[in-house]
Amino acid sequence: MQKTYLTPTQDAGRNFIMRKIQGNVIMLNLLRFREIADYSNAPALMPEKPISGKEAYQRYIDHTLPFLTASGGEILFMGEGGAYLIGPTDERWDAVLLIRQNSVDSFLNFESNHDYLQGIGHRTAALEDSRLLPIQEVKS
Repeated sequence: MQKTYLTPTQDAGRNFIMRKIQGNVIMLNLLRFREIADYSNAPALMPEKPISGKEAYQRYIDHTLPFLTASGGEILFMGEGGAYLIGPTDERWDAVLLIRQNSVDSFLNFESNHDYLQGIGHRTAALEDSRLLPIQEVKS
């Protein structure tokens, strides 16, 4: 069985903080949706009828956007993925997002916001697998 990645590990979180990124942090999100969203870990958020992973992720975005904006963040880009031009032929990503946060601290405050966390079950229900790569801008 292939390993999936939906949440950061404690080591990954520590390493992220230890990078001491200064200024904006751009988060590259690669997302693979479930065909049908799985709300077994968030039954309170479960819709009356089954929905696709893509639809569940849109519910996550709709819930999250006010908290992201309030924290000083923004969605820079959201697009549909597909097959690689260069990369493994057996790997696909359905969506790609670039999220900007003002700082590591603003990202951590956003990610730990109690009201934001109330809707994170939509994300978990939506995703089969994901990747999150924090990117630090290189100034020349």
